[in-house]
Amino acid sequence: MALTTDRASAAKATVAKRHEERRVLAGTMVGTTIEWYDFFIYAQAAGLVLAGLYFAPLANDNAGLAQLVAWASLGISFLFRPLGAVVAGHLGDRLGRKAMLVLTLVIMGAATALIGLLPTFEQIGVWAPILLIVLRILQGFSAGGEWGGAALMSVEHAPVNKRGFFGAYPQIGVPTGLILATGVMLLVTSTMSEEAFLAWGWRIPFLVSVLLIVVGFIIRRSVDESPVFKEMQDRKKESAAPLRQLFRGHWRQVILTALIFIANNAAGYLLIAFFSSYATKPVEAGGLGMERSPVLLASTIAAAFWLASTMIGGILSDKIGRIRTFQFGYAWLFLWAIPMFLLIDTGEILWFTVALVVLASGLGFSYGPQAALYAEMFPAQVRYSGVSIGYAMGAILGGAFAPLIAQLLLDETAWSPSIGIYIMVLATISFVAVSVVKETRGVPLGISQHD
Repeated sequence: MALTTDRASAAKATVAKRHEERRVLAGTMVGTTIEWYDFFIYAQAAGLVLAGLYFAPLANDNAGLAQLVAWASLGISFLFRPLGAVVAGHLGDRLGRKAMLVLTLVIMGAATALIGLLPTFEQIGVWAPILLIVLRILQGFSAGGEWGGAALMSVEHAPVNKRGFFGAYPQIGVPTGLILATGVMLLVTSTMSEEAFLAWGWRIPFLVSVLLIVVGFIIRRSVDESPVFKEMQDRKKESAAPLRQLFRGHWRQVILTALIFIANNAAGYLLIAFFSSYATKPVEAGGLGMERSPVLLASTIAAAFWLASTMIGGILSDKIGRIRTFQFGYAWLFLWAIPMFLLIDTGEILWFTVALVVLASGLGFSYGPQAALYAEMFPAQVRYSGVSIGYAMGAILGGAFAPLIAQLLLDETAWSPSIGIYIMVLATISFVAVSVVKETRGVPLGISQHD
C-alpha cells in the first residue's frame, strides 16, 4: 500500500514538474516575443517612415542624411542597454529573476505604445525627435534587462541534458517577434494606401503592443521563481555586491560573452531592419526599387527559418556541445556574407528571399545555444548581471549601429558586398572568441559553481 502511495506521489510530482516547465518555456518565449516585437516594429519603421516624419528638416534637404539619422535613432537605445543590464542584473541577482522579467516587459510595452501616439515634427516641432529618442532610451533600458532574465529562467529550470533546448525558447522569441512585427506591418501596408500608411497607418503596429503586453504580463506572473535563485535564498548565499564580485572575478567572461555575440547580432539586425529598407528604397536614392509587400513577406519567411534553426541549434548544442555549434554557425555566416549580397542585388524577389532564408538558417546555430552557454559561463551569484551585461555590450558592438554602418559602407563604396566583408570580419572575431571558451555543457549551475 505504501509503495503504491509512493508511486502515485512520484507520478503526481512528475506531472507537476512538467506542467511548471511548460509554463516556464511559454513565459520566457511569449515575453521575449513581445519585447522583440516592440523593438522590431521600431527598426522597421526607422527604415520605412520615421526619417520623413520625425527628422523632417533633414529629409527635405538631404533624404540620405535623414535616413542615416533614423538608423542612428535605432542604435542609440543600445547605448542604454548596459544600464538596463546593470540595474536589472543587480536586482535580479538579489531580488529574483521573475520580478525583473515582469518589470522590463511593462517598461518596453509602455514606451512602444507611446511611440504610436507621438506627434510628428510637423505637429510639435523639435520636441518630436527629442521625445522619440527618450522613448527609444526606455526601450533600450528595458531590452538590456529582459534577455538575461528570460535566459536564466529557462536554463535554470532545465534538466542538465536539455539546457540547450530549454535555452532556445527565449531565443526563438526573437524570430517570432520578427515574424509578428513583419506580419503586422505587412498587413497594414497591404490594406491601405501609401498616403494613409504615412499619415497614420504606421502607428497601428505600435498600438497593438498594448494587447500583447497584457497577455505577456499574465503569463509571466504565473511562472515560479528560478530554482537556482531559491537555492541562493535558502542558503543565504546572495552576494551583497554582485556587480563588484562580477567585475572583480569574472571580467574575462563578460568580455568573451560580448565578443561571441557581435557577429550574430550585427547580421540579425541587417535581416531585421536594413535589407527591407535597402530593397524598397528607390533606385535613384541608392536602393533596389522593389515593392514593399513582397519584401516584407520575404523577411517573414526568413524569420520562420531563423526560428527553426534556432531550435535546432539549441538541441544540437545538447548533443555536440555549445562551442562546436557556435563555430558551425559562424563558419556559415562567414561563407554566406558575400554571395548573399550578390543575390540581393539582382533585385529579383525570388533571389532576395533565398539570400535572406539562407542567412536566417545559419543564424540559429550561433543563437540557439546562447542562453545555455552564457548561463554556464557564470556562477549563480553573479549570473544575471554577467549574462545581461555581456549581452548588452555585444549588442552595442554588434547590432546597435550595424544598419548605420551598412548604409555608410553602401554610400561610400556603392558596392553592397562591402557590407558582406564587414560581416565576415565580425564573424571571425566571434568565431575566435567562442573558440577560446572551454566547453561548458553539463557544468553545475547551483550556488557552489566556481566557489
